[in-house]
Amino acid sequence: MLEEVERWLSTRSWSANDRPLHQILAAKQRTGQTVSVVLPALNEEATVGDIVAVIRHDLMRQVPLVDELVVVDSGSTDRTSEVAAAAGARVVHRDAILPRLPAVPGKGEVLWRSLLVTRGDVVCFVDADLRDFSSDFVSGIVGPLLTEPDVALVKAMYDRPLDGASGQGGRVTELMARPLLNMHWPQLAGFVQPLGGEYAARRSLLEQLPFPVGYGVELGMLVDALHLAGLDALAQVDVGVRKHRHQDGQALGRMAAAIYRTAQLRLARGHLIRPSLTQFERSRDGFAPRTYSVDTEERPPMVEIAEYRARSAA
Repeated sequence: MLEEVERWLSTRSWSANDRPLHQILAAKQRTGQTVSVVLPALNEEATVGDIVAVIRHDLMRQVPLVDELVVVDSGSTDRTSEVAAAAGARVVHRDAILPRLPAVPGKGEVLWRSLLVTRGDVVCFVDADLRDFSSDFVSGIVGPLLTEPDVALVKAMYDRPLDGASGQGGRVTELMARPLLNMHWPQLAGFVQPLGGEYAARRSLLEQLPFPVGYGVELGMLVDALHLAGLDALAQVDVGVRKHRHQDGQALGRMAAAIYRTAQLRLARGHLIRPSLTQFERSRDGFAPRTYSVDTEERPPMVEIAEYRARSAA
């Protein structure tokens, strides 16, 4: 590990317990910064309501840390929107944001569009499939942004159990993202959960970043933030244990392909010869190939969007 990264680990890796809630709230009041929490959601009716309820109770009613809580529904076919609204979130459909630009499927697309329907100086993203959710996931990663003026992006780190085994989750992280980062962006080798969906950042940073529309958004954002803001502007906070729905091996393969593609473009801004991935499924006649397209689109920095500039000027 680089000496720079070892130093970073000692100065930019914290625990959620390092900043008590009253300290974070005092910093928020002193600086006048506002906080938005965004939950990107697709068919998460089983979990989204509990997450919204915990954030509203702990961080909006008990203490005024979160100023707005928005669920962006990316086309759910279940009751995600109704459950989220009943729990107290403002729900916005992906397609209603920037309608002149047709939406494409993907998590990164939803996160990018969320910048147009939120106002906070600090924007916190939380996946909507978490179980046994704790508000530490929000206060822990928002805290450094309110107390440390030179920090611009904070990722959550946590243990990810799989089938009861500690530390076995995050398979794409260990098999794809971590090797890529260590080999090509070794300054980022200290991040425990580089692909984690829980992170917060200053709007002033997010609006300058391109957003890969799909699964590559977390890796792309981390790499681009490093180049734009520098390693010392990045941090991570231990928030405990993350429990969520795990995907099957083929879904993870498609995720890994999108992440590799995101890395490839950042390495060379090159051209993908074949932006697709073929996998195999057993059928009655043997193994049948199934080919999936790999996300190849990225949204530009939000500051380049006329509607966003007009809103900011209003």
